[in-house]
Amino acid sequence: MIAALCVGAGGFLGAIARYLLGLIPYQGDFPLITFAINFVGAFIIGVVFEVANIRPGMLSDNAVLFLKTGLCGGFTTFSTFSLETLSLLERGKYAIGSAYALGSLAVCVLGVMAGKLFVKTLLQTQNA
Repeated sequence: MIAALCVGAGGFLGAIARYLLGLIPYQGDFPLITFAINFVGAFIIGVVFEVANIRPGMLSDNAVLFLKTGLCGGFTTFSTFSLETLSLLERGKYAIGSAYALGSLAVCVLGVMAGKLFVKTLLQTQNA
């Protein structure tokens, strides 16, 4: 039951953060806010994964659930990404839609890699 509450609390905070960032005025065709949110979420999940992997016990199982499943799950927006991509394609904005879809995939994978590298570098610096 505690695990479910941790996921729910993280999801609540992630969803609120996502909502608040969505209020930022932006007029361009490229869905920059969702793009940035998904990168940040990917970076955070990379950090959490690597901390849990390199330093077992540094984060409790509930903290990992709160951060990965809850916070990142509530914050990142694959369904919004999918809708925005389809909307761009349906409006004939094929170049922007394709760049958004491919760019999102690349940037989010790079975000996870950057998060993992950040933790490795930080922990190696502390051990030196």
